[in-house]
Amino acid sequence: MRLSAAQARRIALAAQGFGPARPESPSARHLRKTARDLGVIQIDSVNVVSRTHYLPAFSRLGDYPRAALEAEAWGKTPSLFEYWGHEASLLPLDSQPLFRWRMARAEAGEGLWSGTARFGRERRDYIDGILAEIERRGPVTGGDFATGPRGAPGWWSWSDGKRALEWLFWAGRITTATRRGFERVYDLTERVLPAAVLDRPTPTEAQAQRALVRASARAMGVATAADLRDYFRLPLADARARIAELVEAGELVPVTVEGWDRPAFMDPTCRKPRRIATRALLSPFDNLIWFRERTERLFGLRVRLEIYTPAHKRVHGYYVLPFLQDEAITARVDLKADRKAGVLRVQAAWREPDADRETPDALAHELRLVAAWLGLERVEVAGPGDLAAALAESLNPGR
Repeated sequence: MRLSAAQARRIALAAQGFGPARPESPSARHLRKTARDLGVIQIDSVNVVSRTHYLPAFSRLGDYPRAALEAEAWGKTPSLFEYWGHEASLLPLDSQPLFRWRMARAEAGEGLWSGTARFGRERRDYIDGILAEIERRGPVTGGDFATGPRGAPGWWSWSDGKRALEWLFWAGRITTATRRGFERVYDLTERVLPAAVLDRPTPTEAQAQRALVRASARAMGVATAADLRDYFRLPLADARARIAELVEAGELVPVTVEGWDRPAFMDPTCRKPRRIATRALLSPFDNLIWFRERTERLFGLRVRLEIYTPAHKRVHGYYVLPFLQDEAITARVDLKADRKAGVLRVQAAWREPDADRETPDALAHELRLVAAWLGLERVEVAGPGDLAAALAESLNPGR
């Protein structure tokens, strides 16, 4: 099957939840569906605008209550749990059995950061002691290990305690019970996740990985092998084997996409809309654009995270959100929420080649929605960029 570049882009946008009108009053039900459809929501600590795990739902649903995400992730009856899905992620609770192979590999010292893997090999007795202390004490944070428990000063140093917690988290022995601010509060997995989930049979590695590739395909609509592998960060050889198995079973359809330099695969159940009408500001960690190669293939532009780039070398800014206008990314804005002043500051605004006469007004409308959702009173353009003047005029006509 052959697809035009425009068809592939529309399929991808529809699979990611763009196109349907936003609900008038987004609810927890809408939020749960969005999380299920995406399959994974990346977590990141940067809070210049909003921590990124809040943003994908806003991009798709609009003004949903932020507390609803916290309830779904860390409430009394959550529908999400934390684990390494893409990066640190929120994942639908029902998918927990699909990651047990990764937990088992982590316990065996595979798939971890090199320092964590080495620590697990060399300090297993220490890690077991941490686990026993959590079992005895109850929920803990990394800060609880900074000076060691009373009566045993120095037993845990911060760095060793943190490494032990990370190892136990990777291995699935502990998980996030809640968060205080952004700090994880850990407890034993069996005291956090429902027994109904933990008691489910553990699939084989191949079964679980096939399910994850299927979920990736549903969430992307049309994707290359690299895209499918990246979505849940599957090992290369495993991803190739699972894709081949799903193609043979008819659960992935090989396709050729105009302008793509490699074969692609399509979810046979995907929607194929004739047009997409949408407006959305995208977190730099949004599922639609987090894999930069795919973003370039879909939209014909390079999206790079410049947080760690020295200021004088940045092209677009520090925390830059691309603006999705219908079927194209038409602008990028470097945003900062000045909570003390009640202002959403546009520190730079840049056009993209697909920008049109409607882009400034469309972007201004979306920025006002974001500001209101964040509890900010107004939007101010305070920086450079070839869209800055037109955007300022759209935000404040006649000034």
